[in-house]
Amino acid sequence: MTGYEKGAKEVFRAFLKLGLTSFGGPIAHLGYFRDEFVTRRGWLDDCAYADLVALCQFLPGPASSQVGFALGLMRAGWIGALTAFAAFTLPSALILMGFATSVGSISGPVGTGALDGLKIVAVAIVAQAVVGMARTLCPDRERAAIAVGAVVVLAFIPGATGMIAAIALGAFGGLVLKQGGNKKAGLPVAMPVRRSHAVTCLAAFGILLFALPLVAHLSQGLAVVDSFYRAGALVFGGGHVVLPLLEAETIAPGWVTPDAFLAGYGAAQAVPGPLFTFAAYLGAVLGPEPNGLVGAVIALVALFLPGFLILSGTLPFWDRVRTMPRAQSLMRGTNAAVVGILAAALYSPVFTSAIGDMRDFALALLCFVLLVAWRMPPWAVVLVAAFGGVGQTLAR
Repeated sequence: MTGYEKGAKEVFRAFLKLGLTSFGGPIAHLGYFRDEFVTRRGWLDDCAYADLVALCQFLPGPASSQVGFALGLMRAGWIGALTAFAAFTLPSALILMGFATSVGSISGPVGTGALDGLKIVAVAIVAQAVVGMARTLCPDRERAAIAVGAVVVLAFIPGATGMIAAIALGAFGGLVLKQGGNKKAGLPVAMPVRRSHAVTCLAAFGILLFALPLVAHLSQGLAVVDSFYRAGALVFGGGHVVLPLLEAETIAPGWVTPDAFLAGYGAAQAVPGPLFTFAAYLGAVLGPEPNGLVGAVIALVALFLPGFLILSGTLPFWDRVRTMPRAQSLMRGTNAAVVGILAAALYSPVFTSAIGDMRDFALALLCFVLLVAWRMPPWAVVLVAAFGGVGQTLAR
């Protein structure tokens, strides 16, 4: 047995445990990773881990899954990277696929009330994400103005086009306002990625991003790949930001109903692992085929793929790029725009679809307080919302 094969088994065991127990979203996942791989296993030190996290937060894609992919790559090569992804992702993906197969058959006051609760808790969870991200990514008036500008753009240009325009505005605003520093930091972890392979990955990322829209009309399967790939390629700032992107790609064309979308998003908060596995639920409940298992696999792979391609393509060049003040300014402006994009999604579709009266608003406010002031884990708040939804339905 080769060293990489032994390493892949170790990677699988470590990430499967995390995939079964890591609740709380991407920030919490990064804390679990540090405890497991820096403190307990000693795969790398704090400095190296911080640099790796900084790289994954700099790039589009699911930051915690990208960190896991890179750790698997470091430990056991490409097979280790794929093993880390599968072990960390599959538990929650399978749970959400199972939920997708049963959600259509849920009926009666208890079932419909629980689904209403899942939609309502999404309001609290997205609001918490907006507040937390604003504190981190918009700490000054310049970046706060960029975030508001993104909301204004989306007010006049809805959908995916508006999100692209808002991100472009944020990048331009960051450059003009010089929202960067000049932090000198390297990436002191050797990754087995040749420059030729990195260039291939970057080329594949760009070709798929621009070519998929040109062929999406040829079949529904290609249209699904195009939509989820584009969403994955434009996610900056954390897992919750994928919500407005997926909403634009699935609800707008009529593939998924707003109620089914929010019910699945609420359910995704109650499972461990990356929030991006919400794609498995959406792929399974798509109105047109491919759906079911095939749709879930297509959506899941298409959403994760761009983040892994751009990460693999950037690793050999990161040490130089991240010290460039212009690059730092661009990304800080982009991250501020992301806060605005998520704030716009908090209003529509999340709030407008979930809150029908004062009782719904009161339950959403309770969930928000439990998350922010009481610091209850999201899965526990999801249960509170589900029971609250049932209670409201029975009381009406």
